[in-house]
Amino acid sequence: MASESKEQKLNSDDMLISVWNQRNELFAQNKTELTNLKVDEMVSRVFSNGPHYHYIFDLFDLELLYVSPQIEQIHDLNIATMTFQDVLALIHPDDRTFVANAEATAIRVMQQRIGMDKITRYKFSYCFRFRVKTGEYRLFNHQSIVLDTDESGGIGKALNVHTDISHLTTQNNYRLSLIGMNGEPSYLNIEVDNHPPKPDPTKPLFTEREISVIQLVSKGLTSAQIGEVLSLSEYTIKNHRKRILKKAGCQNMSQLLASCAIEGLI
Repeated sequence: MASESKEQKLNSDDMLISVWNQRNELFAQNKTELTNLKVDEMVSRVFSNGPHYHYIFDLFDLELLYVSPQIEQIHDLNIATMTFQDVLALIHPDDRTFVANAEATAIRVMQQRIGMDKITRYKFSYCFRFRVKTGEYRLFNHQSIVLDTDESGGIGKALNVHTDISHLTTQNNYRLSLIGMNGEPSYLNIEVDNHPPKPDPTKPLFTEREISVIQLVSKGLTSAQIGEVLSLSEYTIKNHRKRILKKAGCQNMSQLLASCAIEGLI
């Protein structure tokens, strides 16, 4: 595998940062205080079926404020010395333009369709290939949640969660999903290009109960264990699983979880 020069990497990584710089008015003009953030609770709200890690960074200066230790097990990075740009440098060269366009599209949809005042109520999701510790590239699911804004509504800090989903699928649909939280509608499988149409909300495929079942399945729980968590019988959970597979048109739960990761169904 041919290696890129340092200058090439910097130029490629700068594509994403330039997306944010071009919309500087949307971001906090000063550092915001990291207060009362229940990071563990936020991480629990994301899809993570596979090896994963998370980090918090400040959009004002791209400073990493927290990085979970699992990142050292997955990537060839050192928590004590790594920077946000070091993470960007691990993105597959052929996927970097898509990542930059996905970020630009997410901002555009928030501005033109949803409203920037609701940005903390959305989870942004798409997939790309990441270089791991072995030197190979694997498909990862990227999920991001804005944690806070400043007094003017400028984006302050964000939580990013990266999950290795290569054991589920190696096929990327190169689409973006904006997943609503706290009752907000979701916008799934948005085309990423320079002039995407204004998307309409996606009609929910699953009920809230079914989504809870899927999330617990993704954590490796059996039907009996899920029944205990949800105070339902194992028989009821098995019926839920059958209906979920039928709705999604999937043959098994592994296929379903792959679909969820790629298409942003949850």
